[in-house]
Amino acid sequence: MQIFGVDIGGSGIKGAPVDLDKGDLAQERCKVLTPHPATPDAVADGVKQVVDHFGWTGPVGVTFPGVVTGGTTIRTAANVDKSWIDTDARVLLGDRLGGLPVTVVNDADAAGVAEMHFGAGRHRRGTVILLTFGTGIGSAVFVDGVLVPNTELGHLELHGHEAEKRASSKAREDHDLSWEQWAHRVRTYLAHVEMLFSPELVIIGGGVSRKSHKFLEHIEGIKAEIVPARLQNNAGIVGAAMRAATGA
Repeated sequence: MQIFGVDIGGSGIKGAPVDLDKGDLAQERCKVLTPHPATPDAVADGVKQVVDHFGWTGPVGVTFPGVVTGGTTIRTAANVDKSWIDTDARVLLGDRLGGLPVTVVNDADAAGVAEMHFGAGRHRRGTVILLTFGTGIGSAVFVDGVLVPNTELGHLELHGHEAEKRASSKAREDHDLSWEQWAHRVRTYLAHVEMLFSPELVIIGGGVSRKSHKFLEHIEGIKAEIVPARLQNNAGIVGAAMRAATGA
């Protein structure tokens, strides 16, 4: 069974048909740059460009980098334009895609669902936290396999700043940090998360997951097991498609 998944990020919008039996992309993904400013209309145009690239005519799952409730993007829009707040993204994107059925979900939640079903969290019980390091820091928290949605742990305070302003992948680039220097910031952030949630497993997702050999060895003193996401940066696309398949 194939369903289309789209992952809206702060720097790129990427998508592809997903083979839900295998938990992998059925075709090579298409990616376009996230427009700036990333207004609802401009981003919707980008999503349409990605979906049209494949001539897709079925259900579409779309991730959003912020809190999503009932298809509406509420409360937060940290790495896209603030005009997204209180936008009915499901209606907007459905209209832009010519009436295709659209499901919208928080980006990290989608990645977490995919990793728990097909990836590093498969068959794991207890508290599992997936953290995506990209333009910001996204989070997905699971207790015995059940998602606690819209957790937004990237906005925890770290040394007087939001954590994602100091420990995201973008922060590493902006501050010209070595992988080891960045790992020390990530370690401080993980220690704070661990103090609050006591997870058994932490999954590192986002684009940095494919470069885990450069930084994981420098993250010391964390009791939880720390592993890279197996689906790497495709987890959001797969999770979006999974949610679209159920209409949740």
